Amino acid sequence: MNRFSMSSFVAGIMLGALMAGAWFWRGDSALMTFSSPPPLATSTAESIAPENGTLSVANQVSGDAVVVESVTVPPPGVWVAVREIHGTDLGNVLGAARAGGPQSAFVISLLRATVPGRSYAVELYRDDGGDVFNPSANSVYIDFDTGAPAIVYFTTTD
Repeated sequence: MNRFSMSSFVAGIMLGALMAGAWFWRGDSALMTFSSPPPLATSTAESIAPENGTLSVANQVSGDAVVVESVTVPPPGVWVAVREIHGTDLGNVLGAARAGGPQSAFVISLLRATVPGRSYAVELYRDDGGDVFNPSANSVYIDFDTGAPAIVYFTTTD
């Protein structure tokens, strides 16, 4: 009869935890992918409102604030962040505000103004606690209909 080895048992548990961690790590990084931003608007008459079911943002005039047409999330709410776009990558967070539930005409003050003719993104983050927004501590809010991050692109005009 084989004898039970405590060291083999512990090694098996550690290997299982390592494999599970690698699987979850890979799953999280896949959730962070997003599609390319839309092309820049050619005129101010093109003020469409992209939507993903939880968020609606229109193209708007550049400035030191961004207006989100609607945020439809349940309480206790989310952080709504405005981010720069660099090619197809999300860049710096320009500003964020906490929405405590469904809101319309939600204004986000920016630390640095948007520039005319550029693309930006509005992205939702879960409120993982704390009074200050931290993109590395707050997890990205996932749209359960699509399985993708709740993110909407918009462009700025003069």
